[in-house]
Amino acid sequence: MEILSDVLRAIRLNGAIFFDVEATSPWVIESPPIEEIGRLVMPGAEHVIGFHALLAGSCWVEFADGPAPLRLDAGDVLILPSGVRHSLCSAPGMRSEPDLDVYQRPAERPLPFVLRKGGTGTDLAHFMCGYFGCDARPFNPLLDALPPVIHAARHATRAGWVAQLIEAALGESRALRSGREIVLARLSELLFVEVLRGHLETVPETTGGWLSGLRDRHVGAALRLIHARPAEDWTLDSLARAVGVSRSVLAERFTHHVHLPPMHYLGRWRLQLAARLLEQPGTNVAQVAEQVGYESEAAFSRAFKKLIGSPPGAWRRNRHAA
Repeated sequence: MEILSDVLRAIRLNGAIFFDVEATSPWVIESPPIEEIGRLVMPGAEHVIGFHALLAGSCWVEFADGPAPLRLDAGDVLILPSGVRHSLCSAPGMRSEPDLDVYQRPAERPLPFVLRKGGTGTDLAHFMCGYFGCDARPFNPLLDALPPVIHAARHATRAGWVAQLIEAALGESRALRSGREIVLARLSELLFVEVLRGHLETVPETTGGWLSGLRDRHVGAALRLIHARPAEDWTLDSLARAVGVSRSVLAERFTHHVHLPPMHYLGRWRLQLAARLLEQPGTNVAQVAEQVGYESEAAFSRAFKKLIGSPPGAWRRNRHAA
């Protein structure tokens, strides 16, 4: 089982490129809070992640709190998993008021929106901005594992493939061909996965976190077994035997990396899979419980309500109504 692919499928990652921006100095674009953006650009998503891909020129990113200003050069990609407030600008120190009106999308207006910003200066920045939507509940192990800011510089490992994706997106956005929006959406998703893979290669195995757990020999093996056979009657003993360590070693290493004991992770992952199954037409709660490894519908309903706050049937009705 390839774990990252399994997680991205289960959390229903979907992307969109919303803005194709050409800006001449001086210019500044202030991003509104991601919660306000999300309800306009991806109203059905539980969590929204913003990203910027610089196609030409350079610019600066100013953060409202925390990180120091960051320079972006052509070919760089910036992903903001936690929605940290920020602005893009032609020089450090520039701020403005956010404008939510540009995120309003008439039904007849195709993506991406083409924007022209700035003044009469000669310094040009050309960039694309977009968003990824995904599920946050019942369980998304990826979100907590990502840093607030991921900067994929063009000179970093695998940058050639990222540059090709950016160029393909640029060509598609200007071609005005049928199906452009879905092509751009898939290109943005590929961009996210490629940047994420590059980030994963830089995560030290000695640090804690789900991503470092993927790189740990025994924790990674345990995660692969859980994701490959989530309905199996795993115990800490059987999982430890399968990966070739003692139960105490597995419990300690798994909890260090994943921040959950192995059986707690298994239980939450089962509920994430169950949530997706519950949304499929024709499935009932008893069938879903059996498919994800619960011995009874009652045990499944108790676990689901404990984590989500409502029984599976009520949760499904609310989701369908939404």
